[in-house]
Order: sequence, then structure tokens, then C-alpha cells
Amino acid sequence: MGVGKVMQILKNLFQVSGDLNGLTRTCVDAGYEDANTYILKRPGGLILFDCGCGETLEQIFANMRYWGLLPEEIKYCLLTHPHLDHTGAAAKLQKMGVKLIAHKETADAIAAGDERCCGYLYHKIFSPCVVDQVVSDNEIIDLFNVEIEVLHLPGHTMGCTAYLFNYENKRIVVSGDIIGTLLKDDFGWAGSIDFNKVEYLKSLQRFAKIDTDIMLPGHGLIYFHQPRRRVEQVLTAALEQWR
Repeated sequence: MGVGKVMQILKNLFQVSGDLNGLTRTCVDAGYEDANTYILKRPGGLILFDCGCGETLEQIFANMRYWGLLPEEIKYCLLTHPHLDHTGAAAKLQKMGVKLIAHKETADAIAAGDERCCGYLYHKIFSPCVVDQVVSDNEIIDLFNVEIEVLHLPGHTMGCTAYLFNYENKRIVVSGDIIGTLLKDDFGWAGSIDFNKVEYLKSLQRFAKIDTDIMLPGHGLIYFHQPRRRVEQVLTAALEQWR
């Protein structure tokens, strides 16, 4: 694993943005302004998970080129939920020919571009777009011979989605904002207009039963060692605070 302008997670798996990691920054007076985004390199093209706030897209492209990853080779972008710090560049990518993939709840929010996208939190206007492929819970999509399982885990938003796949003998999950990885009891921001405490707790209970080797969160630190324990820790905190 090496760190430069991009973090290389595995041989062909990279983190290419994230303000808390110093990979991208827009200097807006809001926390969590640019989410972690990840790229999986495949012989047929690049698969992007989330795409940042929009204003950092050129920074993301520059970070990609550091490892010889060409922006024009991005073929798919899988979105975890509609908040601007994760999907703000979606419309721009779609104009480049990138196919957007999201759960229906997220797709509906992005198409409307309304308060569910939280543009106001970042003093920005969200650019709406219609995703190319709507996916559902437990669906398995095959992208360049990688089978990616869709896990709908609502709560933080009603469209929150994780993506689970096997790669290089590792079970990997792109978890978005289902849990936080910064503080001991951090289970994410509860201020979204479609935040749902009851559904969130159910999602944490489900997520805590899933074993993975590497967890790629929407913000903060990547978990390379027993990520399930982190999920169980967050579930415990939620049960204690929300009983």
C-alpha cells in the first residue's frame, strides 16, 4: 500500500478523494464537504464509487493520473446516497458518458435535486440528473466480471446503499455513510431531511452481521482489520443512545 496524491488500497483499487485525508478540498465552511471516492481498475474500464461534491472533480482527475488512471476510462459510477458531497459531480460525469448506478430512493432524490441532496449544507446548488441504472436490495450486478452485491441500508438517508464484492481474495464493502469512522461512537450525521432513526437501527443490525476484510467508508479512515467490529461498536452506541 502506498500513499501519494492517491491511496492505493490493493493492486487495482484506489482512493481518489476525501477532504479528511487531504486528497481533495474546496475550503467551504462545512464539515465533510468532500466524501471519499474509490476506483476499481478493470481491463474493460474503471468503476468509480461516489464522485465527490462536484467542484473537486478536476482534483480527483489529477489524483487519478498520479497512478496512471485516465478519467476518460471511467465507465460506471455507483452512488451510495444522494448527499452532495457524494454525488455532486454525477451530472458532470454523466455528460462524459459515465453510467450512473443507484438505488431507487437515491435515484429519485438525485433526479429531483431537492433537499434530500443537502446542497444547502454546502452553500451549493445541486445539479440534478437521471441515473442510468436503478438497482435494488440484494441485487447482484456484474461489471467487468466483478460481481457487486447491492445492500440497501436506509437510515442516514432512505437511499443509503453499500456495495459488496470480492477482489484479490478480499471481501470488500464500500459503505458510504452508513457508519462513521472518525470517533469511537460515530454513527454518522442525523440531520438529513430523510433521516430515519428506526430504519437506521435496523440497517446497523443487518450490517453488523456481514463479515468483510476491508471497509471503505464515505469519510475518514479505511478499515483493513476486522471492520465488522467497528460496525458492532457503532451498533452498540446507537442502541445505548436511542433506547
